[in-house]
This record gives sequence, structure tokens and C-alpha cells, in this order.
Amino acid sequence: MDLDRPALTAAITEIAREAGDKILTIYQQDFDVKTKSDSSPVTEADVAAEKIILAGLAKITPDIPVLAEESNAAGDVVDLSGGVFWLVDPLDGTKEFVHKRGEFTVNIALIEHGRPTMGVIHIPVTNITYFAEGPNKVWRQDGDATPQPIATRTPPPEGLTVVASRSHRTAETDDYIAKFEVAELISAGSSLKLCLLAEGKADLYPRFGRTMEWDIGAGQAILEAAGGVVETVDGTPLLYGKDGHDNPYFIAKGRP
Repeated sequence: MDLDRPALTAAITEIAREAGDKILTIYQQDFDVKTKSDSSPVTEADVAAEKIILAGLAKITPDIPVLAEESNAAGDVVDLSGGVFWLVDPLDGTKEFVHKRGEFTVNIALIEHGRPTMGVIHIPVTNITYFAEGPNKVWRQDGDATPQPIATRTPPPEGLTVVASRSHRTAETDDYIAKFEVAELISAGSSLKLCLLAEGKADLYPRFGRTMEWDIGAGQAILEAAGGVVETVDGTPLLYGKDGHDNPYFIAKGRP
């Protein structure tokens, strides 16, 4: 697809920040928490942020369909047969949001024929944004400061820095980590784990637990643009547009 990728990246970054501002307003107030059919939590912040994102994407790319978490949960069926679509998690890390831990993000990714090619992750509490336009075109921006290019690192000789889920750690994850020389183990919430790999602060993120496509798409776009890779446990690429949108278990690496 012929897209103005720099302009599109700038546009989705602004949309993510606008959604993040709305989330932060609700975060600083009292809010209700509901439970969806899959037992995961949802708040008014999830819904309000998704509304902002859907409106923004419809304005800049009216012909590209959008697969968004809360709309999908509400039963909206999106035709993804064209192979190109936006993938949206308006509030990744709702459990972190509910428990006031701050480790939650806004995620928007562009999927092209199964692969995430562009993405943005915005962290409302810290006002830090990661965004990727394509291979070797990926940045971190702190507030209104000049964006700084980021890249993955070669693992240091003293051992790997491994990141694991704060809310979804499993025994299978621990068994996998035990195979490596590990210098440090970091627990983190939401898609922040993939950002740590992308900016060279960690080396490995194994996920042996349930995730959905919208949880991972933007992070994968950012990590792979920075030189990393996200693969299934058998070494094949993690792809998108799957029936049901569940991901298999996967391994994210700073370097292939």
C-alpha cells in the first residue's frame, strides 16, 4: 500500500497522546471497573480512549479498517480480508490502571499482510512515547523533547536482562528463563516489556500465557524496527489477522 509513512506515524502518535490525556484524566478520579465475558477488567477509560482513537483513525485513513479491543468485545465484526488494518488496544494494562501502578499504555499498530509495520506506544503517566515508522526508523520521545532514535543491544557478557509480566507470570515462563544465564529479571506491566527490549535495556521477554493481537502488535512493530524479533516458540514469525485474534505463546528477543 502506498502510504505517507512519516506523516501517518506523526498522526497516530498524536492520536495516542490525545487518548492518553483522556485516560489520565479518568485515572486521577474515581472510576468503576466492570468485567468482560473473558473475565478481564474494563473501565470507562478503555472505552473513552478507544472512541478517540477510532475517530482519529477514521479521519486520517477512512479506507483502512480498525480492529480495536473494546469494539471487538462488544461484538463488532471487522472485515480484515484486505490484509491491511489498524490494530488498537486503547488501554493496555487495565489491571495496572485499576491498581494505580501507572504501567499502562495506549497501543496503535498498522498491520500489513500479517505483519506489524508501524506502531506507537504511549505511556500516559510518564508522557513517554515510542513510535516506529519502519525498519531502523524508531524513536523514544520524553514529553515534548526531541525524539531520540533507539535500537536493541547485543546481550552483555555477564548475562541477559529478562523481562516478565507483572500480572501474568507462569511456571512455564520461569522454566524457560532458567535455561539462560540471567543477570537481572525485571517485572513490568503491559507493552512496556517490548519497549525495554527495543531501547536496549533488556534482552529477552518470553510469554507463556494468553495474549491477544492488540496486546502485542504495536510493541512488535517497535521492537522489530529497533532490530529485535517476536517469534512463536517454534521460531516462526508472530502473525496477525488470525481467527479469534488469540496469540500463541511467543518469545521476544532484542537480537534475532
